[in-house]
Amino acid sequence: MTSTICKKEILMDILVRLPAKTLMRFLCACKAWNDLISSPDFVSTNLNTNITKRRNMHLLCLHHPDFKRVVDLEDPYVKQALQWSFFHYETFEQGLGLSHPSGSTEHYGMYGSSNGLVCISNPDEVLNSRSPIIIWNPSIKKFKTLPSTTNNKFRYMSLQFGFHPGVNDYKVVRMMRINKDAFAVEVYSLSTNSWKMIEEIPPWLKCNFKYLEGTFINGVAYRILEKGFMYSLMSFDSGSEEFEEFILPESVISSHNLHIYPFEEKPCLIFHWYISDEEGFDRGEFFVFQDKRWKRMHPFYYPSRCYHTIGVSIDNEVVMETRDYCNGVADLFLVNYETREVRETGIKLAITRIGYNEHFFVFTYAESLVLPN
Repeated sequence: MTSTICKKEILMDILVRLPAKTLMRFLCACKAWNDLISSPDFVSTNLNTNITKRRNMHLLCLHHPDFKRVVDLEDPYVKQALQWSFFHYETFEQGLGLSHPSGSTEHYGMYGSSNGLVCISNPDEVLNSRSPIIIWNPSIKKFKTLPSTTNNKFRYMSLQFGFHPGVNDYKVVRMMRINKDAFAVEVYSLSTNSWKMIEEIPPWLKCNFKYLEGTFINGVAYRILEKGFMYSLMSFDSGSEEFEEFILPESVISSHNLHIYPFEEKPCLIFHWYISDEEGFDRGEFFVFQDKRWKRMHPFYYPSRCYHTIGVSIDNEVVMETRDYCNGVADLFLVNYETREVRETGIKLAITRIGYNEHFFVFTYAESLVLPN
């Protein structure tokens, strides 16, 4: 019996290191392997190994299939083909390109990545309350289309997705509005496969949102609100269904170049607004939100004025881009917050435009066997 247990532990220790594509093939090897790989313990161990050991990790980026394309210089935003693809987290080599799971040839937007699952729907500029929403694990090619709702009077505002460890469930939070008095929040639960309308909306939320920066951390949706010259952080816990509002630090005097990202599983603000004559670098204020208050960290220094922040990686490197308007792309860099070391990835992101704003999409993705049901 002891020998059998040891063999099973050794086998599991080997298998959890393998990529999802290989593990899916091994499901057909024999019943014992199928039972092992399909078990919740194995799925959880495989995911945790990938995250903690940085194995089978990727950057999931939106780019143009042809990096060498030349755009119309008169209109750098002319419509071009777009592609979501995996890039190896360490080597940045391009891997699998992702086609729509339903077989559609239309471009789609991505609204969160969590434990190997991603949430996709229509692109931001055409997303509304009738847009189909899909939770998808591209590693194992499994997906689930969420049920529709009857709330069709609202136009789209925001869509956020992630795992809530407190309730052990995956949540989709959808916020919609028509005007400052018509605002609605819906929460989807993967465990019940159903939507719930949040009945009580705080009075301070019934306003026109001008600044749509947001992030989703441990089941809590965060968004920056702009009310005239006052800026605040809204938090909505998708488990307890509670709203809270927190005023931003006094040094945040504009929504321009203000961004919110996850940092060590907490919301952080990076506010780039001035040049530091003393150091000779552009400088950004850096705040982390913990224990319901803002902690001011040491400033973040930009490598040059042409760099712009677009996120924070799982290793707390600041994700940055520099734009090449002649070719309609942006070069992706990772900058160490502490040492200022710059890592060139060679990845060229697509420049997408929504209204007057330019957007770039990069997610950290960990392979997993988690099923979207």
